[in-house]
Amino acid sequence: MIIRERQELQEKEYLSEFATHSTDSRGRLIPEEECDIRTVFQRDRDRIIHSKSFRRLKDKTQVFLTPEGDHYRTRLTHTLEVSQTARTIAKALRLNEDLVEAIALGHDLGHTPFGHAGERALDAVCPIGFKHNVQSVRTVDVLEKNGRGLNLTMEVRDGILNHQTSSTPSTPEGKVVRLADKLAYIHHDVDDALRAGILREDDIPAGITNLIGHTCNQRLDCFIHDIVTTSTDSADIRMSDQIGAVMMDMRRFMFERVYTNPVAKAEEHKAEELVKTLYDYFLTHTELLPRYLLEIMYRGESAEQVVCDHISSMTDRYATAVYEDIFVPKTWHG
Repeated sequence: MIIRERQELQEKEYLSEFATHSTDSRGRLIPEEECDIRTVFQRDRDRIIHSKSFRRLKDKTQVFLTPEGDHYRTRLTHTLEVSQTARTIAKALRLNEDLVEAIALGHDLGHTPFGHAGERALDAVCPIGFKHNVQSVRTVDVLEKNGRGLNLTMEVRDGILNHQTSSTPSTPEGKVVRLADKLAYIHHDVDDALRAGILREDDIPAGITNLIGHTCNQRLDCFIHDIVTTSTDSADIRMSDQIGAVMMDMRRFMFERVYTNPVAKAEEHKAEELVKTLYDYFLTHTELLPRYLLEIMYRGESAEQVVCDHISSMTDRYATAVYEDIFVPKTWHG
């Protein structure tokens, strides 16, 4: 028996009846020969980790734009925290950790520079719209490997596409990641806001802290335990009504005090204008796009989409450097 088959057999013996087994995958867009060592979801995880778009997450904003200090979250550290939280829940529920990890590591690959400010900017100027979850799927399907894509399984693609609250993933593992994403950003965004001095611990309403904890770690622990307890022996992944309502209260509090805070977001309008300006520039100078994007456009993709592909792939630092190179006058040396 080859190693992969042994792992697949172990899944059947150990995983919950509700888990997604590797052997039950709906396959890939382009059929491939199986690996003799790794299951299909392990291969997806490895492809994502080794992708360029994954590496670029380290220089993309999570919440705080270009913060001074080494300990604020980036889009990469957010992704890793989502993955760890999701794996903890999946292990407790005996779901497929490899599938959970692949979805979690890939869920934000299509995110713009400058966080949601960049996403708002592209969505505002592009006539076909822009959503980072849709772009994440496009990244793994079309853009990675210079236009060849990663050819991931249907289950991972579905989990990436449907990781937002308004969507419903088709697998319990995708549902775990969708919840873990919310838990991770509520947890770490509070932590970063406390570090930045935008919040104090006693600013959080007592109606929230008395129920789920007075520290970031206590609150995260409460959320995870509630999901595991509520979802055990169930095909659904959810919180209890009480804790779910508190999480939404916490989310509303964060929008009021952090996500729309004029101090924390003072520079975001500049980031939005930068992204809009780059979009307009490359739309009228498509010849300056990378060669692989030009080839995608020549195959019939719209210029608007390909320009979005280019800008959304940029890191904060690279987008700023491109803007300065195009629009900021340089010192003349005679």
